[in-house]
Amino acid sequence: MAQNTPSLRVFASPGRYVQGRGAMERLGSLVGGVGSRPLVLTDDVVRGLVGATLERSFAEVGVPLIFERFGGVPTRTESERVGEVIRSQDHDVIVGLGGGAAIDAAKAAGANAGVPWVSAATVASTDAPTSALSVVYTEKGAFESYRFYDRNPALVVVDTQLVAQAPTRFLAAGVGDALATWIEARALRGTDATNMVEGRPTRAGTALARLSWDILWESALPALDAVDHDLVTPDVEAVVEATTLLSGLGFESGGLAAAHAVHDGLTAVDETHHLAHGEKVNIGSLTQLLLEGAPTSEVEEFAEFTARAGLPTTLTEAGLGKADDALLDRVVAAATAPEETIHNLPFTPSHRDVRDALRAVEGVGRRVRRRAGLGEPRAPKG
Repeated sequence: MAQNTPSLRVFASPGRYVQGRGAMERLGSLVGGVGSRPLVLTDDVVRGLVGATLERSFAEVGVPLIFERFGGVPTRTESERVGEVIRSQDHDVIVGLGGGAAIDAAKAAGANAGVPWVSAATVASTDAPTSALSVVYTEKGAFESYRFYDRNPALVVVDTQLVAQAPTRFLAAGVGDALATWIEARALRGTDATNMVEGRPTRAGTALARLSWDILWESALPALDAVDHDLVTPDVEAVVEATTLLSGLGFESGGLAAAHAVHDGLTAVDETHHLAHGEKVNIGSLTQLLLEGAPTSEVEEFAEFTARAGLPTTLTEAGLGKADDALLDRVVAAATAPEETIHNLPFTPSHRDVRDALRAVEGVGRRVRRRAGLGEPRAPKG
């Protein structure tokens, strides 16, 4: 992303954003405003949770409801398969229902078939719903590439009751993903780096990234406590907006840097595949702070806050506690590939710089956990 030096500033956003308790009950009428023959891409678990609600919602407005089973990973093969379903059955809009993977696959399939797409989020684990891009993975679950589109979702719907009823880990992962948005956006200020919509970062995108950060520091921990008990509170509403809308607009128009590049690198090794997207991003955020030479107090404060949010802050938790240099070299090679966003940093870190910063995350995380009384980090089982 950093190779271009565009003169134009570009800001992108979805056509409409709807959030709140019971939002899925309105999905039929909302989708009906986009198309008359929707295809809903989702997995069996999510369909079991909201299928009956959607059947009522779509029936009330006379919009047919047809489900397509999502294969689980947004690969090129999956998006091509679903795109063919759209074309062969003459659908005029696709709805990605569930988490970021289903939503990203729906965007890609919609683009393949030439129809608009809708993001219907049942969790707030990533900022994928609002963006005009998909993360494409290999069949083995490793990061392959970003795929960019010429439009954002026509509609984004987030049901906060479903978010509250989902495992707390999902919202925590969303917090990790969203906190990186400001860390990365601020690194691009004053540079000629390219944001995720092929323009220079806008002040609006950067400001929204900062607003997301501020809300999360104020409300993330009480929101996670509430979600532990399936509760929708003002803090939950604020955090869902921060992790989905504000972070989504902020990362896309503010730009990405090292945190997400390190995430991409972590997907290159099997040892990290137990981590959610935002959990890997949190390791990337710590790595970027260390690469930048951020003040020790800032790094430690971030490590403690995110550890209290249930996010990994050590290589041990990422499955890399015993990783040798050869294994970390694979991570770093992927993170520093020519097309990666780490090159948006206002300096050029070497391979060794990135590996040393990644290795240093372990010591910082352990020291902070001991000082805060959070116990020793746990390696993944198996």
